[in-house]
Amino acid sequence: MKIVLGDYPHTRAVKELPGHEFIEVKPLYGAFARMVRNLEFDVCEMALATYLQARDHGVPVTLLPVVMIGGTHHRSLTRLPDAPKLTPGDLRGRRVGVRSYSQTTGLWVRGLLREEYGVEAADVTWVTTEEPHVAQYTEPPFVERSDAAKVADLLKSGDVAAAVLGPRAVGGQGEGLVPLVDDAEAAGRAWVERHGTVPVNHVVVVRNAALDENPEQVDALYAALKEATAGAEPPVAAGWSEPLAKALEIGGRYALEQDLVRTKVDVAGIERGAARWSR
Repeated sequence: MKIVLGDYPHTRAVKELPGHEFIEVKPLYGAFARMVRNLEFDVCEMALATYLQARDHGVPVTLLPVVMIGGTHHRSLTRLPDAPKLTPGDLRGRRVGVRSYSQTTGLWVRGLLREEYGVEAADVTWVTTEEPHVAQYTEPPFVERSDAAKVADLLKSGDVAAAVLGPRAVGGQGEGLVPLVDDAEAAGRAWVERHGTVPVNHVVVVRNAALDENPEQVDALYAALKEATAGAEPPVAAGWSEPLAKALEIGGRYALEQDLVRTKVDVAGIERGAARWSR
């Protein structure tokens, strides 16, 4: 099988499995469009928002119940350190930069803006530097595309008041930026306590045809991922669980509120599709 997984401690041993072609794509998110548009790989790590949109548009992939990375995102809403102080509630009527409107970090950030500050997605103009991974998706009218190369450039030019750029943003763009949320770490912990789960950023999907043709190989890969993620810090884990179901339900609800998907996410249907790996 052709497989794309990110480079983490919990994937290094998995990539030594014989009989597979592990393909390195850098940056990793470059693989997501190739998977949902061309089904280029048999198994692929994928951002949660991309998966939800792909499912919404009938892309023939199935979720493997494996969380690769995740975490809270109160720290991911940022401004330049020498810019005027802003609160999240001040973003109504302003412009905010984000790599893509369908980026998963943006999904979680907009969710907390609505939930904790009453700021709707449509209250903000979202200025993006990249198109969505799912070609069939049409962005809402409050999204603009910029010709800037990076989101950080939007901040530096003054085109946006704030940006979705976490500390681990590709290229180190988030380095030195200031969070809009006061005591972002405590706010993130409160979100987790309130919801009983940790936001999920990346999952794993398998091409349906590959699952039909090579179910034993897919099962073996899943078993290796389950062994490799045992004991990892949440939300990294393999296997269907209540925290995973909650993360999918909340992320799906946020996606519907933000017009990222047009139909309610069927978490029970996703669970049924993943049932073979939950026994």
